[in-house]
Amino acid sequence: MAKKSLSPTDRALLDAAQRGDVAAVREALAAGADREARDAQGRKPLLRAALADEVEVARALVDAGADVNAQDERLDSPWLVTGVTGSVVMMRALLPGGPDLELTNRFGGVSVIPASERGHVAYVRAVLAETAIDVDHVNRLGWTALLEAVILGDGGRTHQEVVEVLLGAGADPLLPDADGTPARAHAERRGFHAIAALLREGEAPAGR
Repeated sequence: MAKKSLSPTDRALLDAAQRGDVAAVREALAAGADREARDAQGRKPLLRAALADEVEVARALVDAGADVNAQDERLDSPWLVTGVTGSVVMMRALLPGGPDLELTNRFGGVSVIPASERGHVAYVRAVLAETAIDVDHVNRLGWTALLEAVILGDGGRTHQEVVEVLLGAGADPLLPDADGTPARAHAERRGFHAIAALLREGEAPAGR
């Protein structure tokens, strides 16, 4: 299907959203711009704003009814990319738009998974405390947020904190990957002794 050509007002809205120009965003909307217009990559104004962490623009677009769940050609959505950027303020700006917590990215993951991989401690803590996101969601690779924090993390203090937060939110340390290997075995194999100790404690019945 051929892509819809953009009107000048639509293009102005997309560009203003990305550069964080709230006044220009409101002006374009008032002039009739489509808040759900897409660029050549399928990104809508709100996704452009989320990628650039332009929070005030995002708030204005959410107030105007923009779809926080609209995905582009890469299956990124405004909500999903907050897990990549780790922006807590953007996450909170999008909450009034009703994010679909079960919507998945191209890897089959929900937002807490990439956030855990990247060591976004504040985001992981906030999204688990302020939403009902599934802490044990399994992506297409067979990984939960906990597994991803261990397998793709560096074992340092930041990823130790992520593991602590995930366990505190009820993440199951015994859930294995697609090959049947649980998080502690991965941590021990990589020499992440502090994380392995946290996981060992989390596995104990008294620690649950």
